[in-house]
Amino acid sequence: MKPWKRCLRGAGIALAIVISLTGQTRKHQYTPQEKAYYADDTILDFVNPGLTITANSASISSKGVISVTYTLTDPTGLGLDATGATTPGPVSVSFVAAVLPHSSLDYTTYTTKAASGTVLTSTLQPSADSGGTTTSLGSGQYTYTFATAAPSGFDPTATHTIGIYGSRNLTVFGTSFSNLGINYASTTYNFVPNGTKVAYVDDQIETVSCNNCHDQLSAHGGSRRGMDMCVLCHNPGNLDPNTGATFDAKVFYHRIHMGASLPSVIAGTPFEVTNSHGTFNYSTVVFPATPADPRDCEVCHQQTTKATNQTAFLTNPSRAACGSCHDNVNFATGANHPGGPQFDDTECATCHQPQGTDFDASILGAHVVPTSSSLLSGLVVAITNVANGTAGSAPVVSFTVQNSAGAGVPLATLSSISFTMAGPTTDFGYTVFGTATTPGYVTESAAKATCDNSGNCQYTFTNIVPANATGTYAIGIEARETQVLNTDTAGTQSITYGAPNVVSYFSVDGSPVTPRRTVVALANCNKCHQTLQVHGALRNNTEYCVLCHNPSNTDASTRAMATVASDKAAPPQGINFNLLVHRIHDGINMQAFGRTYIVVGFGGSHNDFSGTLFPALSPAGAATDLENCSLCHVNTSEQADVTLTGLHAVTDPQGPINPIQPIASACSGCHVDLPTAAHFLANTVALGGQQVESCAVCHSSGAAYAVDAVHAQY
Repeated sequence: MKPWKRCLRGAGIALAIVISLTGQTRKHQYTPQEKAYYADDTILDFVNPGLTITANSASISSKGVISVTYTLTDPTGLGLDATGATTPGPVSVSFVAAVLPHSSLDYTTYTTKAASGTVLTSTLQPSADSGGTTTSLGSGQYTYTFATAAPSGFDPTATHTIGIYGSRNLTVFGTSFSNLGINYASTTYNFVPNGTKVAYVDDQIETVSCNNCHDQLSAHGGSRRGMDMCVLCHNPGNLDPNTGATFDAKVFYHRIHMGASLPSVIAGTPFEVTNSHGTFNYSTVVFPATPADPRDCEVCHQQTTKATNQTAFLTNPSRAACGSCHDNVNFATGANHPGGPQFDDTECATCHQPQGTDFDASILGAHVVPTSSSLLSGLVVAITNVANGTAGSAPVVSFTVQNSAGAGVPLATLSSISFTMAGPTTDFGYTVFGTATTPGYVTESAAKATCDNSGNCQYTFTNIVPANATGTYAIGIEARETQVLNTDTAGTQSITYGAPNVVSYFSVDGSPVTPRRTVVALANCNKCHQTLQVHGALRNNTEYCVLCHNPSNTDASTRAMATVASDKAAPPQGINFNLLVHRIHDGINMQAFGRTYIVVGFGGSHNDFSGTLFPALSPAGAATDLENCSLCHVNTSEQADVTLTGLHAVTDPQGPINPIQPIASACSGCHVDLPTAAHFLANTVALGGQQVESCAVCHSSGAAYAVDAVHAQY
């Protein structure tokens, strides 16, 4: 029996008594997204889940012998025994060595392995070292000596980098969702072999930028984490032996994010790569920045981080980087390149300067998303007052319509401006507004509102607040205009864009104004979507979306006009916001259960979200992960809403349960299999004339299967 096992068995009862007497727990060290947060304290005090790898020093001898000294610790700083003999959980560690030649933005990897495929019969791919020796120095400190030597004549004055990645296996601890699983970690260490100070590094994109969408950038099973680790191997020397294509970061990553927008894919050639983990087809990837536009370089190349070389993409244009997205350009012949043939990169910066004007040939100018152009005058709307908003009355809305400079915008120049009213805020969806046939809300055009020259306007609703209304109601505004720009470089462009939606709340019975509960934050959506906008840029605020995407609403009004015959023949699709958003983001996982989520939009358009790949990565690096609810949710609403009462049932004609109760509906957005639907039904009963869900018994905070606990990832 390992020493730590004897210790755990002998001290468990005493430790439990100490914890009970002091009232202290170890949970404060972990977040609710970590499995350790829900583990038993007696386990935590012995195991201390987590892994930290710290590189302390590295060297390359004159003969090319590479070595690195590193430390393995748990989150408390306790050194770990890699064998798992004296501390819980064995730790597996791997090593990569690479050099960054002077003035280069590309690493050359020393540690490689032979690979062959259908196109390249022999190539050397970057890899972890194999066959080196590890020496324990005690207290979790080790020295690893590489089997791979630096090549003869290596440059001792250049920056060298050691990458270390590893995992700590704690799967034997805990059960079910509290299983402590496998802890991953990686780190890099920069040094100059001759002992001088590191003066040059390759730091173009910081991992924090990637994590806006990916949550936790990780790959190859999860142990390789962060851009500093990725670029050691994803360099020009890394080729796919089956296609001959490069895995170089500046090419491969661009192509992945372009996906369905690649000219080659549009022309019918799929973008597929094969590695040791299988074959991957990226041809359906849609860049999530709204409106699905991959032109915004600064989504990844953010200029607000502290990346040392964050401006490199502006100052060092190259055929490889630019041709990765514009893959229909032939630089050798000049095909599809206005500048003609380019045989090297020396002249790229002549035309493609960092920044000029919107839509010119400069790097930033050429990548302007039209709706974000600085040449647009802008459109800003605001609700300044809601009068006469009482039960049985027609609300009178005072509002402003202005451009970005604060000047009034005549309503006649807008292509659309409307108000939407819904209520009560306890839960939208089942209020009937006069003659309106829209389910749970009413939308009225404000094009004929009265305005002064400064953009101060007033509109009186045609439909009234229901006579029996109580509580708080909401009115939101949407507006859109089309502006024609005449540019020297791009000619005439007609750009349609919307004003940011705003929502105003008012009491219909004199009770305190109570806005609808906040479930998700627009700022969270925009971490990935940049500028969330749908329905032709008219709707761009989740607070506004829920007025229409309510529990009673479906796509019935547009399905009758469906352009696809099978859509027209199918029942309507439920579009309540929690159902809609969960299923859109869970698309690819739905396919595993033979389910689809197709919404018929305006004009009968066919919108199939069944294959949507959510970009958040699991701890093991899989892009099918929706465990981290906090990426979208705020106020721990994913957990708190389990105990809410008084919410409406949700219309879901294509679901296995229709109508479905509110909590089950939210969960069914991701949990789409039939056995889970049976679980929903089995835990819903009729009591007191209403359908009662018992979800809170098992899934409320602190319960055996609390929502936050079963969604813990790390």
